[in-house]
Amino acid sequence: MRILGIDPGVATIGFGAIDAQRQGSTLLRYGVITTPAGLPLSKRLTLIYADMVELIHTLQPEEMAVEELFFNTNLTTGIAVAHGRGVILLAAEQLGVPIYEYTPMQVKQAVAGYGKADKKQVMLMTAAAEDGAHSPPGRRRRRTGPGHLSRTLRHQSAQPGPGV
Repeated sequence: MRILGIDPGVATIGFGAIDAQRQGSTLLRYGVITTPAGLPLSKRLTLIYADMVELIHTLQPEEMAVEELFFNTNLTTGIAVAHGRGVILLAAEQLGVPIYEYTPMQVKQAVAGYGKADKKQVMLMTAAAEDGAHSPPGRRRRRTGPGHLSRTLRHQSAQPGPGV
């Protein structure tokens, strides 16, 4: 099963795609979608939508995992990210890709076995799983975030009982 994980944003959207089998999963592709800072929000959202449609057409995921929003202090940034997340959900829905949404805590639980794990613990677990220990730190964060989401969906679908 091909799963596309998305770490939503407006300036930078992280993505990671895996092929999941019973024996494990293989990381197919990861990267970022970026939008220029000087553009109006409406133009940035248009770019995100077009890039997401292209990404979905290229990777042909059977399911998509999208991180739910979590923000503490900067409400303005959170609202902009919510707009970006909405466009991402719209693209997937229009293309018929089933969407599963996860909180950061659910992702940490699936990857590190502890829902309150810090970023370092999660990155170490991912590096061990993907042998990505030699990736540059900045790249690894965006690589592993969506990869975590993909693996969370795989982990959750392996659990008995109702889905997300």
